Amino acid sequence: MKDKEERRSLWRNILEASTVPLNVVVATFVGLAIGYGLDKLFGTSPYLTFIFLILGIISGFRELFRFARSQQNGDGKENK
Repeated sequence: MKDKEERRSLWRNILEASTVPLNVVVATFVGLAIGYGLDKLFGTSPYLTFIFLILGIISGFRELFRFARSQQNGDGKENK
């Protein structure tokens, strides 16, 4: 019984860890898309694209650090 729970916990951690790179990439592209769309809307190219790209990268790495902190705590839950 305990072995089955440990295996389930291991797979849960692996699945959570596999979402981290996806979150970084998706956040970056969402920021890029929002900035590009706003630049097309307001005619301010390339300023908003650059600003929102940077914000997307920051958001992605923030999630990376949040995940690393939760794993460092050991229980997989974030302490706020």
